[in-house]
Amino acid sequence: MLTKAVLQRLRSLREKKHREALGLFIIEGEKVVAELLAAQFPFAEIYATPAWTPPTQSPQAIRISPEEMARASHFPTPSTVLAVGHLSRPHLAPAALTHGLTLALDGVQDAGNVGTLLRIADWFAFDRVLLSTDSADLFNQKVINASMGSFARVCVHPVELAPTLATLRSNQEAREVPILGCDLNGADVHQLPAWRDAVVVIGNEGRGLSPAVAAQITHRITIPRHGPAESLNAAIAAGIVCDNLRRRLAAHG
Repeated sequence: MLTKAVLQRLRSLREKKHREALGLFIIEGEKVVAELLAAQFPFAEIYATPAWTPPTQSPQAIRISPEEMARASHFPTPSTVLAVGHLSRPHLAPAALTHGLTLALDGVQDAGNVGTLLRIADWFAFDRVLLSTDSADLFNQKVINASMGSFARVCVHPVELAPTLATLRSNQEAREVPILGCDLNGADVHQLPAWRDAVVVIGNEGRGLSPAVAAQITHRITIPRHGPAESLNAAIAAGIVCDNLRRRLAAHG
């Protein structure tokens, strides 16, 4: 049986303040748990009802009744499994942004968009993701669910984004590393050079780039518009930019 203390702890993890206080997060659902197990994410605890069929070679689960799962669940319709992981925020090395491709999220507040952007970084094999402190919480269940397992494969660094980019620009060795931001008056994204090292910045869904981050952009780019739509979803725009970077790199060997 779940003790009252354990049940209270599991239920509290739906709120960011409790996740931060305990250093834990929770994820629920057969599909997402299976995806993270396949990616070898090191869960601290797994709770499951008898109806859950664990993937091959998965860690031992603590078996609980459907009634207990209903009390622990964060969803109106409980799943058969939920898992607990430790919060982990890898340190960003000072020179990391000078090597490889980086996707930076500037105030992206929709959790589904953040999760989808992690999938995009994973799909296009970006080396890292920078997550501004005013973006959706990385350990929000909606972020992890939307990432479809990419949460466990992509290296995400929560940072104060504007100062981080300013430090990159002030680095003598990094002055050739472009910091790209979308702008209606920017250069055509389809004509990007074959940059092997670059930072792609995606702004907030409504306001775009914050002024402090916009001041650090070195190359403004645009996705040519052929219809009357006012704007593109942040994740769609990111996918187009990332695809063009990879396409240009592939074309140049």
